[in-house]
Amino acid sequence: MHLIIEMSLTHCRYGAALFAVFLLLQSPRASAQASAALPAQQLDDLVAPIALYPDSLVAQVLAASTYPIEIAEAEQWVKDHPKWKPAKLMDEAKKEKWDPSVKALVAFPQVLTMLTGSLTWTTQLGNAFLAQQADVMKAVQRMRAQAEAKGTLHSTAQINVATEEQNGQSAITIQPVNPEVWYVPYYNPVYIWGPPVWGIYPELVYPGVELGFGFLPGVDIGLYFGGWGGWGWGGWGWGPNWFGGGIFIDYSFFHRYGFGEFHGELGRGVWAHDPGHRLGAPYPNREVAGRFAAGSARFGGAPAFNRGAAAPRLGSPGFEQRGYNGNHSVFGGYHDGGITRMQSDHGFSSMGAGRTMGGFGGGGRR
Repeated sequence: MHLIIEMSLTHCRYGAALFAVFLLLQSPRASAQASAALPAQQLDDLVAPIALYPDSLVAQVLAASTYPIEIAEAEQWVKDHPKWKPAKLMDEAKKEKWDPSVKALVAFPQVLTMLTGSLTWTTQLGNAFLAQQADVMKAVQRMRAQAEAKGTLHSTAQINVATEEQNGQSAITIQPVNPEVWYVPYYNPVYIWGPPVWGIYPELVYPGVELGFGFLPGVDIGLYFGGWGGWGWGGWGWGPNWFGGGIFIDYSFFHRYGFGEFHGELGRGVWAHDPGHRLGAPYPNREVAGRFAAGSARFGGAPAFNRGAAAPRLGSPGFEQRGYNGNHSVFGGYHDGGITRMQSDHGFSSMGAGRTMGGFGGGGRR
């Protein structure tokens, strides 16, 4: 791989974003067969770390994982402002140029830590979701059903586990018991499901198997989003459509909490990936790249981090588009990025690449 990077020294501290791009460009050039669907067992392993998250958080993480470079930026940004209180942190995050799914993750710093500590896995998760959205949703449900059958998933003081049925189909739902305080589960997949049937689980830092299933400190949503208590978990910006094989977005959430991307829509809509937030991160194969080519780096060429106006958001009106014209570079951080030029002979990432992943840490807010 030929890689030339020119950056201003004043922004070199944003190593997380640089490392994100480095990982994304390490995958060897995929073959024409790279568009083959991932098998169910591989998808099961891929979703294992988030399968037992509350429904709305699962949906948000899946959406955000399609923007791995912005996730890296957001995690570094949160670390750079450790003294800000939750309300200020969220208000300032809304001013950043990230996708709303990434902005709202600043309320869950421990989740950002997990996602950026394992950017290969995060990118593979997002790529799988872009390529096989319905299959990924089915994988989450399979993993929940297996955990419930094994007795390792059940209602607790923090989450309510239930089953919904529709037209002969069933889906296991996980919701916060208290809609004002969300708990992120912390578990070892080996404890929940036993050894993987195929391959390996993502190589994160998990708690010991003997510790079982637990939770990180609760996140008081109202501290980040004032007046949250009157809306409950159902008013979150993202949610799973278990019976439709995708996720939806709640436009009212963006209006209610002052996200600049809101332009008048209300109610729910179908989530759609916005290539304008991809920042040149390669897509997994030609088929997926072709779907988003208008707003992404050319397939097989060098990723473009400082580019012109983004393409319209596909299938999901109401989200403001923004261009990248020198003020938003992954190498320069999240403000006035340094001068960046990259040349690479790697056009897209390989979904079959080995998983090299980091740790999961961080604390809650309650």
